[in-house]
Amino acid sequence: MEDTSQETTIAALPEGALPVQTVIDELRSLYPQARYDLNFSTPLELLVATLLAAQCTDKRVNAVTIDLFQKYRSAEDYATVSQEELEQDIIKTGFYRQKAKQIRAACQYLLLHHNGEVPQTMAEMVKIPGVGRKTANVVLGNAYGITEGFIVDTHVARLIKRFGWTQQDDAVKAERELMNLIPQQEWLSLAHRIIYHGRAVCVARSPRCAQCTLAAICPASTTRG
Repeated sequence: MEDTSQETTIAALPEGALPVQTVIDELRSLYPQARYDLNFSTPLELLVATLLAAQCTDKRVNAVTIDLFQKYRSAEDYATVSQEELEQDIIKTGFYRQKAKQIRAACQYLLLHHNGEVPQTMAEMVKIPGVGRKTANVVLGNAYGITEGFIVDTHVARLIKRFGWTQQDDAVKAERELMNLIPQQEWLSLAHRIIYHGRAVCVARSPRCAQCTLAAICPASTTRG
């Protein structure tokens, strides 16, 4: 996979797009305390929680991991538990069979290749079964403070199109464009704030443009004259 972490040149915005600094400043003002909403105390816990969060709300995942993280303390615990037992422990997150397989496979890989520890580089993270760039960016950024890329979840993917920053459907290509548009020191905090804005205002269906402080200049706004 091509390494995009060394891109430093800030590219020109597409015509008509929302200015990047305007979005950074406005969302910082609106969501000063924005953070990743999954609860965790270790990189492994964040990895597991992020895998559980697929097609599930953060609130539901946090409810499940209260007991899960008490029971499973290490990669070895997940790697050696039976498929059936782990399924029952995570059943409330949905798609529990696939998620249990992913978690067990990921932790078996960590035991085999990293002594049970979660690695601290993108190159090593994406070798873990079930881990793509989005999950890797979440763990690296929030557990280690390492920003090798930009988190592109469903909210970010939707909003960056509405902002006019990209028209890419492929998350990796969209991430590469974001990394060329946005200063690296803003990657993690801006991703969190875009996610918050996507949940609160710029929702998937019937976005609440009348409530949006960016609506007057947003190319996707339904309230622009």
